[in-house]
Amino acid sequence: MKLWSDSFKDGRAISGEYAFCVIDPVTHVALSTNKNPHLAWSDVPAGTQSLALIVHDPDVPSRGDDVNQEGKTVPADLPRVDFFHWVLVDLPANTTEIAAASFCSSVTARGKSGPAIADSPIKTAQVAPRHGINDYTGWFAQDAQMSGDYFGYDGPCPPWNDSIVHRYVFTLYALDIAQLPVDGKFTGAQVRDAIAGHVLEQASICGLYGLNPGVPI
Repeated sequence: MKLWSDSFKDGRAISGEYAFCVIDPVTHVALSTNKNPHLAWSDVPAGTQSLALIVHDPDVPSRGDDVNQEGKTVPADLPRVDFFHWVLVDLPANTTEIAAASFCSSVTARGKSGPAIADSPIKTAQVAPRHGINDYTGWFAQDAQMSGDYFGYDGPCPPWNDSIVHRYVFTLYALDIAQLPVDGKFTGAQVRDAIAGHVLEQASICGLYGLNPGVPI
């Protein structure tokens, strides 16, 4: 199975238009257009009944003590954890492409609705695609203006004082079941557990992004 994007090249930088935030010379960061990038795939294996997409950043600091703090830098040797940016399941097996900005084209304060996808760009008479929540749900939980359930895609916004560039891994899974047994506010971790034993094949690409002007990509 092959996976690619017309929005960025595997192993190269992701443009700010596909990010949650961009660099601001005065305030460090500013909200961006937050478009989902284009994705396309081919050579889906025989027997595939549905597809699932997970986008995660494996480079998120495991502790927030120094994150986005003036006069501090998040050290490179700090242990890192996963942060899920997009969880999409029950894609029809005959789907071959996701257009740029088709699922997300702005920052939505308090998050987009789900798991049902309003005005889904993928029309099907079969099982409808569903979104899980991404990890901005937890990140903004204590923010009075931004707290909510963040379903669907929300792009990169790594710490502006991080000493490393972050990786954003897009993984498409071909599954032998038509509907994944997850419900409600399901997470990326829950989808990983649910697809275990059902993956016929998978393919990944990786984009790079950072908000620290002193750390080149």
